[in-house]
Amino acid sequence: MEDERVVSAVIQGDDAALENSLRPHNLSEYVGQEAVKSSLKIYIEAALKRHEPLDHILLYGPPGLGKTTLASIVAAEMGQNIRVTSGPAIERPGDLASILANLGENDVLFIDEIHRLSRSVEEVLYPAMEDFAIDIMLGKGPTARSMRVAVPHFTLVGATTRAGLLSAPLRDRFGIIYRLEMYQPEELAKILTRSAGILKVKETKPEGMLELARRSRGTPRIANRMLKRARDFAEVRGNGTITKEIADQALTMEGVDNLGLDKTDRTMLETMMDKFGGGPVGLDTLAATTGEDATTIEDVYEPYLMQLGFILRTPRGRICTEAAWKHMNRIMPAGAQTSI
Repeated sequence: MEDERVVSAVIQGDDAALENSLRPHNLSEYVGQEAVKSSLKIYIEAALKRHEPLDHILLYGPPGLGKTTLASIVAAEMGQNIRVTSGPAIERPGDLASILANLGENDVLFIDEIHRLSRSVEEVLYPAMEDFAIDIMLGKGPTARSMRVAVPHFTLVGATTRAGLLSAPLRDRFGIIYRLEMYQPEELAKILTRSAGILKVKETKPEGMLELARRSRGTPRIANRMLKRARDFAEVRGNGTITKEIADQALTMEGVDNLGLDKTDRTMLETMMDKFGGGPVGLDTLAATTGEDATTIEDVYEPYLMQLGFILRTPRGRICTEAAWKHMNRIMPAGAQTSI
């Protein structure tokens, strides 16, 4: 299952506690996303000079890239408190009205999975974002009337992994929109070195940090999780120092290869190669063959394999590329389709 994989970018186990302890507190400590940091620093400084709340911010991208962390940093840089909630947690318009009414002036409201807000809740959010007011219905039936109530000025930071599911009216009300990119191994190595110091790892070698970084799928959450596994392995099987060899042995024991693929990824590729000659194979057929849900394959497993160039989506179905055959040490059948 996805929540049991060491290479999963979703929060699992004690990830939340780990991330809270490792989370940077300001932009200078935040590693990576340089374009986002540069522009955000200017916008924050301008808002502070005008003594105004920052424009509403939308952050989107794959899970585990630091959207929640960036929201906390925005609040810290603005010198304001942050209220954290999620789209599924706000079930009724009254829930949102209560949250907004209890915000302080210029506070930051962070809504994770904002694409999962119901339409009725969104309708309350629109005037709150534009006019800092909410419309409340008093009474029922023919005597019902609407009353507008002011709420404190605030900055909404919305986060989503599915930007395409956001309604156009909601998306258009964000003044600042950022897409968070996958991290380079060198950036992840810096994050891991900082995390190792906080976790009091005895010693780390640069090549050890880089080895963990290269196999972390460009995601800080996965990198920090792997650091914990490598730390445990180093303390039991080594002298506490995370070297390249220790990192390799720890991740190999977890079934993670040199490109960050785990057993589930390899099973999917093997199924396509052994049973369908590398494809094309339809999503539903692949789901039935592997025993995985079609949505899980499309949203969880495929993106990284496509990023590596191992899988392509064609009008007839999924196919394995030549690079995938080489990585799996398989002989590609003559006439196999490897490109669109």
